[in-house]
Amino acid sequence: MGSLLEKINSPDDIKLLNNQQLEQLSKEIREFLIENVSRTGGHLASNLGVVELTLALHKVFNSPTDKIIWDVGHQTYVHKIITGRKDKFGTLRQIDGIAGFPRTSESEHDCFNTGHSSTSISAALGFARARDIRKENYSVVAVVGDGALTGGMAFEALNDAGRSPNNLIVILNDNEMSITRNVGGLSRYLSKIRTQPFYHKAKEDFDVFLNKIPAIGKSAAKALDMAKGTIKYIIMPSIIFEELGFTYLGPIDGHNILELCTVLSRAKFLKGPVLIHVCTQKGKGYTFAEKRPQEFHGISPFQIDTGELKENGVTTFSHVFGRKISQLAEEHREIVAISAAMTQSTGLEPFSKKFPERFFDVGIAEQHAVTLAAGMAKNGMKPVVAIYSSFLQRAYDQILHDVALQNLHVIFAIDRAGVVGEDGETHQGLYDLSYLSHIPNISILAPCDYSELEEMIEYAVLRHEGPIAVRYPKGKGNDKLFETDPVKYGKGLLLREGKDLTIAAVGIMVETALEVAEMLDGLGYSAEVINPRFVKPIDEKLILDSVSKTGKLIAIEDNSIKGGFGSSILEIVNRHDIKCLVRIFGFPDEPITHGSRNELLKKFGLDAESIKSKILPDL
Repeated sequence: MGSLLEKINSPDDIKLLNNQQLEQLSKEIREFLIENVSRTGGHLASNLGVVELTLALHKVFNSPTDKIIWDVGHQTYVHKIITGRKDKFGTLRQIDGIAGFPRTSESEHDCFNTGHSSTSISAALGFARARDIRKENYSVVAVVGDGALTGGMAFEALNDAGRSPNNLIVILNDNEMSITRNVGGLSRYLSKIRTQPFYHKAKEDFDVFLNKIPAIGKSAAKALDMAKGTIKYIIMPSIIFEELGFTYLGPIDGHNILELCTVLSRAKFLKGPVLIHVCTQKGKGYTFAEKRPQEFHGISPFQIDTGELKENGVTTFSHVFGRKISQLAEEHREIVAISAAMTQSTGLEPFSKKFPERFFDVGIAEQHAVTLAAGMAKNGMKPVVAIYSSFLQRAYDQILHDVALQNLHVIFAIDRAGVVGEDGETHQGLYDLSYLSHIPNISILAPCDYSELEEMIEYAVLRHEGPIAVRYPKGKGNDKLFETDPVKYGKGLLLREGKDLTIAAVGIMVETALEVAEMLDGLGYSAEVINPRFVKPIDEKLILDSVSKTGKLIAIEDNSIKGGFGSSILEIVNRHDIKCLVRIFGFPDEPITHGSRNELLKKFGLDAESIKSKILPDL
């Protein structure tokens, strides 16, 4: 660790450094980030891009009195390093370690929990309005990326803030990326500003010119002031942020600490809402991350000298999904794929290259993605919407109102379902079964292995009618746990016969159910194992036939217990007035922290050994 970084334990230490020292500190922080993230994994490219911006923020503003709210929050590693968490950085995203996102319980400098995109401006405006109502005096800063700005909520907040008298600073961190390269009209618009930065300087020069003119009467002064405002239409039509009511500053070099500090200091004393357009490079200072920023957005442990993953070439559920949907699209031209800024991570990159005219990356706009799919389905296409479980919940109303109530054939490929591990509570996919199960007309499938995922995707796209979701976990799984029959609507599979206990498990938890059954075999108990395949509709006959024989049932799911698969089983048993013992194994009604998948399963009693121990007293 460099000598300067060793002395940084709080933002106050930053304020003592001169510009040359801050530049040296930037280099040391980048080395520190690369070294640590190479061991723990995490969000590297985005953090390398905001080193100077973070240092400038903490030099100019006084956290925690001044509030700095980070959008998404995956780019707060530098912020964490200089706010007293440097020595804990080796525990990043590990169980009982520091989180990969802002967490108010972790530090007073994290003033708002974030993990999803496009929320920071709304939260910052809330802080600013509360501050002014309480007649307090501090600055409020929202740091939002150009990727996050593609989310509709960000525009809702800009629209509200622009008409507001409240002092508020929005920093637009423009690196031309979200996770993958940004898309759409806004991206082109920001690119136009980046390539024509003379607008702001020309307007400033005209301000100086006006101020030098002697008093020449109110009417002439008013006319000149109006003339000043028309410059933006001559040089660059419609600077959208100024039209919304913001004072626009920029674009400025996000890696020039002196320029950053100068502009931030100026913005601190401006009245009303201010937007500072900062241009940065994602992955700055590490060649591999600069060249492959999307791969180094959220990365597993890697080799520093080569940039290669320490576990390379591992097949995942996302890869299998992407491969299968591309195969189906070769023969069926009505298949289209939609991503919300997650082309590579959802496995859709091969599809996007092979069928560019049938692939649509809408940016970080899950609501739009779903209703776009509804419109395409209504007009005869077969849209496949691939979105993470925790992000799809942002489009709940669109799933219900625009897709399900019209009974449209939209296929939801729900990636990262279940516990996702190191990204923590904002990213756990533990709620999709609960928020989808009560929606009318929708069907829900959960594969236990790669082979079953392929079968379910083919069924969902080609043989089903109406809305349907296929939910599968993050990371790697098994190729084929057992021989299976083709998918039939609402039908599950009896994998193992038994007489003492019925075990029904969802998706990837089927493997755990089989492990539990084998453990019980060794203790003299016989367990029947069911793979329901469909979480909605559940194969009631298969469940009831089994329970009537065993008299005991446990449901295992990687979902919240409330409103999940086990709850549906209880409803079935109650509706048929079956007298039997039912126990549900899932995640409790509380935020689920970060940690590896196996650690979290064990912590919450969802590993095979824990389940076996808990059910033994009932046998």
